[in-house]
Amino acid sequence: MRTPIRSIRAVGDRAVLVQLGSLSEVLGLYEALREHPLPGQVDVVAAAETVLVTAESASVARGFAARLRAIEPRTAQAAHDDLVTIDVVYDGDDLDEVGALTGLGRDGVIAAHTAQLWTAAFGGFAPGFAYLVGDDRLRVARRSSPRRAVPAGAVALADGYSAVYPRVTPGGWQLIGRTDAALWNLDRDQPALLQPGHRVQFRAVREFITVTPAVSPAVTPAANSADSSAAAAASADSAAASIVDLVVVQPGPQTTVQDLGRPGLAHLGVAGAGALDRGALRRANRLVGNPADAAVLENALGGLVLEARTEQVLAVAGAGVAISVGKTDAAARSVPTDAPFAVHAGEQLSLTAPEWGVRSYVAVRGGFDVPLVLGSRSTDSMSGIGPAPLRAGHALRVLPAAPTSVVGAAECAPAPPNDVTVLRYVPGPRDDWFSADTLGDFDRTDWRVTAQSNRIGLRLDGPALQRAQSGELPSEGTVCGAIQLPASGVPVLFLADHPVTGGYPVLGVVLHADLDRAAQLATGARIRFTAVQLDSTAPTAIHPNES
Repeated sequence: MRTPIRSIRAVGDRAVLVQLGSLSEVLGLYEALREHPLPGQVDVVAAAETVLVTAESASVARGFAARLRAIEPRTAQAAHDDLVTIDVVYDGDDLDEVGALTGLGRDGVIAAHTAQLWTAAFGGFAPGFAYLVGDDRLRVARRSSPRRAVPAGAVALADGYSAVYPRVTPGGWQLIGRTDAALWNLDRDQPALLQPGHRVQFRAVREFITVTPAVSPAVTPAANSADSSAAAAASADSAAASIVDLVVVQPGPQTTVQDLGRPGLAHLGVAGAGALDRGALRRANRLVGNPADAAVLENALGGLVLEARTEQVLAVAGAGVAISVGKTDAAARSVPTDAPFAVHAGEQLSLTAPEWGVRSYVAVRGGFDVPLVLGSRSTDSMSGIGPAPLRAGHALRVLPAAPTSVVGAAECAPAPPNDVTVLRYVPGPRDDWFSADTLGDFDRTDWRVTAQSNRIGLRLDGPALQRAQSGELPSEGTVCGAIQLPASGVPVLFLADHPVTGGYPVLGVVLHADLDRAAQLATGARIRFTAVQLDSTAPTAIHPNES
């Protein structure tokens, strides 16, 4: 007898979505893949009825289906059955609407939410976010269009689940209350307050009682086992002994520290994050002699000014910016992108607003010295993990360059994007939620990038697409490049800081090779999506759909 898999669907060219029949089957497969990962497996995300499995490459992903079908079925073993009590002030913006939708009224919703014991089934969406299973009395649909910012501590409902938002994030759930419970804390042995199998009791209160917690030593999270305590101590000693190498004079609209991200932690609700234009990051690091995963600065829309306190070698790649270097009391010199250059102590490096593109990557020989968090130095805007975005006066330190590293030669800068950027995508996993006519309209439309776009995703403007299916899709894992369709019908293209799970259907996933181009699309840029198919006999071969 094999795992009772109902279907395996492609999710872009580097992941598959496994459909099962029940939550216990989902958790059984999830536990099996956590204990015995498939060769080349990067992430595994359990959800209501599915398991998402991502691969390190397209060639690896094509072998997943056969391996998954060969796994012996098993019964999930709950890791915990502890009772967690969460105090809630029931004053959410959607409480009255939920009362009307369920027919219970405001007081009835509160009574139903507090009277039952909920069970933490699985995590996802964001670090510390747990999907809690209860009875069906509070089953309500998501909002037709997600909020851009749900407050931290918001207690919410969607489908048959309840949850608490650990921090400010976008979200489409119905808000019924708020709590001051800390759902995610990296100083705890287990950062997530709610673990699979926990029982959860909500308790109605009029106000929160502040309790001073006992002080306990910070513990390295289990998920961060790769960062040994010895390495952390050495890094701290190094930072204390080093001097300031660069100072942020102006950060521009947004500048963050980025590397290649945090793959492999999606089961904790931690997205990959990292540079949006990975090719530009790799190129900038190569030019200054760094390894590909060295930390750089990702600047959006120029305006960055850095002042050197020590002699440095830098390179800038990505958007079409002009770069000047010089002292404030002397004429500045221009330096090119995609080439290494020196900045002397007392000189300032300035980036103009880009003529094209959005994001520029500033690499320094040796790499920027910021603490590792869960194995990466990247800022994750969705989860809040990693260093905060840079601000004026921010002091930056640089790691010593490897003795054998070599500064690279100038490289050809990428060409500016066309008037309409074509992004190839693999249909699915939920393209069957839309008619053939709707999918054709999607491919024929020139979508525009809106000003509401960010590192989480590109919000697009265009004609609303109609679903062919009604009802709600159970939450399932998502990936970078997913084209998600909320009930409003206007698509969102997920980028590196996307939520780990979501409940809106994904009609397609942009090819991994095209994501760097998406990272450089500014407000007003036009996108045309082109569907391609994975060859059934050789899933890594991509062929455009015939019109």
